[in-house]
Amino acid sequence: MKHAVFAVFLSTALLVATTHAVGARGSGPDAPQSAVSTYASLLNNPRGLTFGPDGNLYVAEGGSGGSATTTTDDCEQVNFPVGPYSGGFTSRISKIDSNQVRTTVADGLPSSQTGPALGNLVSGVADVKFIGDTLYAIEAGAGCSHGLLNTDNELLRVNTDGTTTPIANLSAYQKLHPVAQPNEGDFEPDGTWYSMAVVRGMIFAVEPNHGEIVQIDPSTGAITRVADVSASQGHIVPTTIGYAGNFLFGNLGIFPITPGSSGLYKMTPSGQITQKYGGLTTVLGLVVGARGQFYVLESMTDPGFPGPNEIGTGQIVRIDPSGAQTVIATGFSFPTAMTMGPDGALYVSNWGFAPAGLGEILRVAIQ
Repeated sequence: MKHAVFAVFLSTALLVATTHAVGARGSGPDAPQSAVSTYASLLNNPRGLTFGPDGNLYVAEGGSGGSATTTTDDCEQVNFPVGPYSGGFTSRISKIDSNQVRTTVADGLPSSQTGPALGNLVSGVADVKFIGDTLYAIEAGAGCSHGLLNTDNELLRVNTDGTTTPIANLSAYQKLHPVAQPNEGDFEPDGTWYSMAVVRGMIFAVEPNHGEIVQIDPSTGAITRVADVSASQGHIVPTTIGYAGNFLFGNLGIFPITPGSSGLYKMTPSGQITQKYGGLTTVLGLVVGARGQFYVLESMTDPGFPGPNEIGTGQIVRIDPSGAQTVIATGFSFPTAMTMGPDGALYVSNWGFAPAGLGEILRVAIQ
């Protein structure tokens, strides 16, 4: 996941040291453990997910990549061993109703995969969010550098007939607006957008590889940089974003994985960044609770390199207003995103990087 966001786990991310204290984490017999059940299965690399105004769950599925390729004559390529990429149009957005039945909302969207040296890791539609009754999706797997000629990573409006309308060209934006400290050995020309938050009708999107957060006006497609994370924090690989008066975003940390080396960062609307909580590991999901808590999804927690040893090591950590951290659910395998449902439960995209068909959504009843 160095450039396809799970591949960013394999990046040489530089974690900037901070002086912020954090409460001790509890995970022993007295720590509350939440009931976990399967809500949906047979998904293809599930990523960001959200509940719609209709009460149904909408899931971005990265797809299964494809065999199309491009060359250096076409565009700048991603360096070996992450690249060269290949791609296809196998990504989709699914709806899962209250009976846990899946239907396709939009299909045939760009999906790409890293080179075999990195395990053919797949990215496609990365996240979905509603503004009113309108669904928006953000792409991570499109672009010439991802093997798909004449495509771009974009913010898409999803129409009721299953078609999509491009709103903002994110590939073009990043090529015209480089960040201060791109990591030359770990660089994606088209970017690898990961997550979104909606605040007062505006979309705020996180791009991990370049390291930035932007605001997108869905009515005009205008893109405005809120923060160049790389400029002040280096290549920490920001991933997931939430909002509670100020923005919070999580990061993955370093490779090989060092438990406790990631964190949650506070970002003001003007783009000022400070680390708020440390002691976290490979953060890929964030939910703001109703009583000042934060729920953090840690994708892998064993030290070392990603691999079979990380199966079942993902977990959810609750951070209380005091700063105390408590593990409330364990046993996830390569989870990639999390949201809260109208029932107050957490929903997690599990096996978010895995062979097609193994992905699932797990429901976590908070105790």
